[in-house]
Amino acid sequence: MAYKLVIISGAQTGVERAALDWTVKHDLPRGGRHPAGLTEVPDPLHKLREVETENVLEVIEANIRDADGTVVFTSAAKATGTAQKAVSTSKKHKKPVLHVHRGILGVSEKIVAFLDKYYVRRLHLTGSPEADEPGLSVWVTSELEKAKGILDRRPD
Repeated sequence: MAYKLVIISGAQTGVERAALDWTVKHDLPRGGRHPAGLTEVPDPLHKLREVETENVLEVIEANIRDADGTVVFTSAAKATGTAQKAVSTSKKHKKPVLHVHRGILGVSEKIVAFLDKYYVRRLHLTGSPEADEPGLSVWVTSELEKAKGILDRRPD
């Protein structure tokens, strides 16, 4: 990928783990934070740092602060729970945020346009947990593949 991008995410199952697994597959720069005391320890290849809090919302906020922009993935048109908190926290910190859901056409193109518009080089990826929206991680991986394909076709 000629486009220099670092993916920041957490250890929440679903979108965050799918995003990190995708970066490992493509050997892309990655990192982020995860809460202490997780029952499912993140893969060391994800390169996450454990923080002292067990509060997932505090960790999401820290990852938002570390990033240039955030993309939030959900199945439903209305973000709820931690996904909604990521949207509102991004706005609170005056950070660009893009909420995408399965009902939107051209999600990968919208992600690339978002990266370009806000000159995002450190992208935070988050969204609904797998328990809330089963199967979301497969769609996320597919959209990230498409976005990577668009970026890879660009001249250096």
